Amino acid sequence: MKRAASFELVLPERDSGLPAGRWLYEALRRKILEGGLRPGARLPATRDLARQYGLARGTIVNTFEQLKSEGYLEGSVGSGTHVNSILPDELLQISSEDRQGSTAPGRPPRVSNYAKHLERFSNLEARPSRAFRPNLPALDLFPATLWAQVTARRLRRASTHLLLGCASMGYAPLRESVAAYLAASRGVKCVPEQVAILSGVQEAIDLVARLFVDPGDRVCVENPGYPGAIIALKSRGAKISAIRVDDEGMLTPPSSVRGARLVYLTPGHQFPLGVTMSLARRLQLLEWARMSGAMILEDDYDGEYRYQGRPVPSLQGLDRHGLVMYTGSFSKVLFPSLRLGYLVLPPHLADRVSAILSVTSRHAPLLEQAALCDFITEGHFGRHLRRMREVYAERLTTLLECARERMAGLLEISGVEAGLQTAAWLHTGLNGESVAAAAAERGVEVTPLSRYCHRPLGREGLQLGFAAIDSKEIRRGVRDLSSTLESELKRLLAANSARS
Repeated sequence: MKRAASFELVLPERDSGLPAGRWLYEALRRKILEGGLRPGARLPATRDLARQYGLARGTIVNTFEQLKSEGYLEGSVGSGTHVNSILPDELLQISSEDRQGSTAPGRPPRVSNYAKHLERFSNLEARPSRAFRPNLPALDLFPATLWAQVTARRLRRASTHLLLGCASMGYAPLRESVAAYLAASRGVKCVPEQVAILSGVQEAIDLVARLFVDPGDRVCVENPGYPGAIIALKSRGAKISAIRVDDEGMLTPPSSVRGARLVYLTPGHQFPLGVTMSLARRLQLLEWARMSGAMILEDDYDGEYRYQGRPVPSLQGLDRHGLVMYTGSFSKVLFPSLRLGYLVLPPHLADRVSAILSVTSRHAPLLEQAALCDFITEGHFGRHLRRMREVYAERLTTLLECARERMAGLLEISGVEAGLQTAAWLHTGLNGESVAAAAAERGVEVTPLSRYCHRPLGREGLQLGFAAIDSKEIRRGVRDLSSTLESELKRLLAANSARS
């Protein structure tokens, strides 16, 4: 495929004893063979190339003609000159020494401890949603046309200020909108100056780790818990203390955990179990943090979608001593590729975070910030939230009803009050990984809870997503998962019988 655009070519320095035409021929030929000019790539116009390298245009024309005759280039008047899509076979027989150079490789560069220990955290895969893929909103129901209209309008009236950029903490009108939204719907106490607009929760975790964690410092996390947080914290050299989660949320760290610098948790909708931290447990944790000198990072995971029970105030809203930082994302509420989120800081940390952002990301993409601000202030965000809350509540009801009918005794779905997915506990003896592998063969996607554990849970379970799939797919998934569990249970009983 021919590329319509071309850029200035960077060619090696010319040997003073080599004729111009010969130098240009060899430089272009080698650039083609080494992949610097790919098949279909368009070469600059002869006039432009002559001007760039101070050569006569006739020299350029003659060189192009020679390369065309040998099969390297193709083109005609009016269409430009391109690298041939199929090069002569004999010209492709270039040795690995020619490609890489004859110089022996030196020692590999020394990288930092951070680079050595950093684990890859996988992105969401672009594949069709099926039962019961977790951590996804119903993307097919997002008002994409409306979003496009809002974005296009903002782009049409873009000012030089919008094209220039914004302060490191983010677009001021969006920070105002986020502060108002969080105060009204999440019980967060803040002013716009405390809000930093980031690419999402993952950046917030990394930023907070930079603020408070030195190598060897202790950090408390939930067990089971969000793996992306553990990866980010361990990459900074943190020592991880995994704290057990029960029906009231994460337990208060025991007395054996001393000198913790930071606590990361998801109290509104615990990931991955889905429980909501009780008010009593929240107050205990805040008092523990005050006495121990630890900071808290509260991740409001899926907190926008609550289906039953009374809303519990955020930890940040209960904090009286500037110990809690609060983060959330628009990725699960709107769409994952919208890499925008927020971090609400105690006032005394705002300047430090602004300084960090000024030398890292500078600021989040401004056009997306402005479009999101319009989407919120014009009321589209609130309407979308209300609509999706109704849709997800209906899908959750379908899942619970179907599971009671077909999987009683095989799978126990925990009480879920919020979020896009829930946890389910397996019949004693069944293994989560084995069930997940067998379910995948039937087109059902479930995630073993053991994958989120820093320490063994002592109980096998699965994570089931329901938000991204309609009722028909939920029923199909329950049917096939039920068959999978029955088969796995029969296999387990047969194996136990054979051993006895």
